[in-house]
Amino acid sequence: MKRRRIVANAVSRRDVPAEGGTEARSDRAACGGTGRSGRSGAERCAAPCAAPPALGGGAEMASGGALLRALGFAALLLPAVPRGSPGSAERRCFCQVTGHLDDCTCDVETIDAFNNYKLFPRLNQLLESDYFRYYKVNLKKPCPFWNDNSHCGIRDCAVKPCPSDEVPDGIRSASYKYSEEANSRAEECEEANRLGAVDESLSKETQQAVLQWTWHDDSSDSFCEADDILSPDAEYVDLLLNPERYTGYKGPDAWKIWNSIYEENCFKPQNVKRPLASGRDDGGQTFYKWLKGVCIEKRAFYRLISGLHASINIHLSARYLLQDTWSEKKWGPNVTEFQQRFDEVVTRGEGPRRLKNLYFLYLIELRALSKVLPFFERPGFQLYTGNQSHDAEIKNLLLEVLHLAKSFPLHFDENSFFAGNKKEAAKLKEEVRLHFKNISKIMDCVGCFKCRLWGKLQTQGLGTALKILFSENLIEKIPESGPSYGFQLTRQEIVALFNAFGRISTSVRELENFRTILRTMR
Repeated sequence: MKRRRIVANAVSRRDVPAEGGTEARSDRAACGGTGRSGRSGAERCAAPCAAPPALGGGAEMASGGALLRALGFAALLLPAVPRGSPGSAERRCFCQVTGHLDDCTCDVETIDAFNNYKLFPRLNQLLESDYFRYYKVNLKKPCPFWNDNSHCGIRDCAVKPCPSDEVPDGIRSASYKYSEEANSRAEECEEANRLGAVDESLSKETQQAVLQWTWHDDSSDSFCEADDILSPDAEYVDLLLNPERYTGYKGPDAWKIWNSIYEENCFKPQNVKRPLASGRDDGGQTFYKWLKGVCIEKRAFYRLISGLHASINIHLSARYLLQDTWSEKKWGPNVTEFQQRFDEVVTRGEGPRRLKNLYFLYLIELRALSKVLPFFERPGFQLYTGNQSHDAEIKNLLLEVLHLAKSFPLHFDENSFFAGNKKEAAKLKEEVRLHFKNISKIMDCVGCFKCRLWGKLQTQGLGTALKILFSENLIEKIPESGPSYGFQLTRQEIVALFNAFGRISTSVRELENFRTILRTMR
């Protein structure tokens, strides 16, 4: 008998229009303005943003209706979602995801238009290149916080590492190689050894450490616990062959990861309960009163983590296993899964907040890309894979993406971070850095290997973005030629930075697809 698994209330990617409309301009209190769809905000928000109280056994769709009718019984097994007038499903998820973002001068609509029609297509092309598709990672590191070595047994949790002969020679031979800069480093090491700069009476480990310090000591500005790429357990993974998508990893183990991140690493007092947390819940009033009262740095930290969490959930909903038979697997958007995570009524108001935090995360990482342009513009910098003509072509594409990022009209102003008393600001910055570094370590506790892969990559990418934002003075001093000692990025950081932003950019793009689908639903 064939093993067959089909998810109802989901739409194949083929059924989703390639482009959708960007929605209303303002928030719930004032739904005026006109988006790219041509409908005014008043028309889109004519019905209340909150759904009618009646609950149904699922949602109907105009497109894909034949699929749902054929699977009517399966739809009864899904969690109940609110029903209302046509288009109310879209309003419940997106009516409040509009207008200006807190702590920013930018608005959602500007980000949508810039990302979906300008940046996303070029960035996606860049990430398909050899330099950015191969990421070296150690997925065998033990969890440093609790003794739990249980791993997900679901086959979709598995990661397929690359055979060494499939990885380009240039990447395998020197993962940090930047042509003239790498050669300069090699010459310095040879000179140091010739002059006896490293005492041979020291242990081998200490000698190696001293040499590394002469190259670049970034321990004080790193926001992540980086993998030792020289470890025998570290392997190259082709990110295109191991995409981030729904794996089935959930339940207490997955909850434990996020609970540890939010409860122990987001500066929140124990007596302040997160919205929707078990136990006392006052609709988030106590939590948001606390969040509003903390400094902008700690508030931004929480919003970045929440935005990252939202982005991951969007990918799991957008690339869901819709059909699983012995002959094929079919992946695509699962609307019910998306509603369970972001519908305003189902999440008691939390869904729209999560989505706005995603946009905040987008602005932070976009700002980092605009700031790091001088590092990549140097003539001596190469995206080295060993294929000279291809490498030059990809560098040009990289610079095009970075110049696009710089052209964004409403960048986030990070100068409000760590301002005021220098001593207190330095202390706060170190506190933020160590909290984020702790979160990067928690990724080694994720039981699903594919989730661990993308969790490690995205935390390293966000950590690299933070490193860039708070190294502005060093970046400004980078010489046009020759090595950059004050500020440096490893190949791992570069690959993580762009792929992490690629995930956020894809999330923003996927929201447009979900808007299009939900517009036809009740």
